[in-house]
Amino acid sequence: MTVASPAGDTLFEHAACGLLLARTDGVIVRVNATLCTWLGESAESLMAGRKLQDLFTIGGRVFHHTHCLPMLQVQASVAEVQVDLLHRDRSRVPTLMNIARRAEGDAVYDHVAFFITVERRSYERELMLARREAEAALEARRGAEAQLQALNAQLSRDDRRKDEFLATLAHELRNPLAPVRNAIELLKMKAGAAGPSRPLQVLERQVGHLAHLVDDLMEISRITRGQVALRRQPIDLSHAIRAAADDAMPVVSAAHHSLALSLPSVPLCVDADATRLMQVVLNLLTNAAKYTPPGGQIWLAASREGDQAVITVRDTGIGIPAQSLGTIFEMFSQLTPALDRAQGGLGIGLALVRGLVELHGGSIRADSEGEGKGSVFTLRLPALPADDAAAAPVAPAPARAAPEQLRILVVDDNPDATETMCAMLELHGHLTRSAHDGAGAQQAAAAFKPAVILLDIGLPDMNGYEVARRLRAAPGGEALFMVAATGWGQEDDRQRALSAGFDHHLTKPIDFARLQLLLAEALAR
Repeated sequence: MTVASPAGDTLFEHAACGLLLARTDGVIVRVNATLCTWLGESAESLMAGRKLQDLFTIGGRVFHHTHCLPMLQVQASVAEVQVDLLHRDRSRVPTLMNIARRAEGDAVYDHVAFFITVERRSYERELMLARREAEAALEARRGAEAQLQALNAQLSRDDRRKDEFLATLAHELRNPLAPVRNAIELLKMKAGAAGPSRPLQVLERQVGHLAHLVDDLMEISRITRGQVALRRQPIDLSHAIRAAADDAMPVVSAAHHSLALSLPSVPLCVDADATRLMQVVLNLLTNAAKYTPPGGQIWLAASREGDQAVITVRDTGIGIPAQSLGTIFEMFSQLTPALDRAQGGLGIGLALVRGLVELHGGSIRADSEGEGKGSVFTLRLPALPADDAAAAPVAPAPARAAPEQLRILVVDDNPDATETMCAMLELHGHLTRSAHDGAGAQQAAAAFKPAVILLDIGLPDMNGYEVARRLRAAPGGEALFMVAATGWGQEDDRQRALSAGFDHHLTKPIDFARLQLLLAEALAR
């Protein structure tokens, strides 16, 4: 016997569960009578543009958006989700929801089934509690991230201001150093064959120390801002080490130390900036001499270890406490024994050393058995094959007086600087004039007709770059030999000077031997 079964529409309309068909954007296109009864709504009102999520409570809408929709996109189904529907009278209808996303011809629909359920309160409370905890944790994380970003921005600003302060400080210190060094050179010249007196030697040595400190300030500022450009080439490390040892001997001898040098018998080649590498070794030797009691011993050695070139500087000095070994290369790091001995310095020498070594792709470490037991600094650089050796950098020719007379205009807003520089140049047979601002420089150049102009950058009425451009543009200006003299010594300062029309750039306090070489170049043009 055949039993008649209900038609499909009857099964849909009066199923034991609430059924709903919706587009993927949630708009309801069909709903059965069972669901309409549960909600106290008519099918027409539900299909009048309302969406599936409109049937949920606020919490249900959030859950549908954050959980159901992503799952539908990934797996095209959602199973057994407990959700409250809103009755027409705003009461809640607890249900268990299932969704299946299917294609119907060219369209895609969500098939939704609801089942009435009552055992859900505990789950709902746990769900809401977990949600609140997650939202609180997320808010706390956002607050912490915002605070961290603010702190990072503040640290960056402080670090930038510190670098700017160091550069400005170095510049301002160089200006008064220039006339002092000029005066010392002038007194040495006047001393003649008798040689400088003891007080003059002390002045020269201490001014040299101060100039070295100023240079270190400028160098560490450049390194921290990434403005140091290395002029790398294959060099024999032994040549740079010998040159640094020669430069360090006055400091070593003054403290009555002995310096033992141990170098390999074959070339030890590295790809490096010879000047910067000499600066590193000189700083380490100077450091060893400063922090070793008089009559101490310093050892400087170089060797090859596999594919590395290794330089060691060892001394019998005050040593390094174990707790300071990890911070010894940090800027402004000071050792208590050094401070007690009034040898603390600025605490930037080793920071400068580490910065230059790392720019070369190398590393440096400090070791000590403790206070009073000396120190060992070990520097490692990538080594090159021996056949890549290049001739050691040729030392500058000894300073000599220019063989002919030059007409030189000295421009600086510091009268002491112009007076002492003019006096030194006149002792070497040159004719000089001076000016103290940009307008005066142009007037003096027009009247004096100099061959060489030594021009300060920081003038009161206009900067030296503008003065240089105007002098170049004036009649006969193309033949001038112009040298910038300034406390600003960074690479971009040099490039700016050359772009403005200067032939050379010298950093204050000016090395008179270097200036003499430039004057000889001016004569040769």
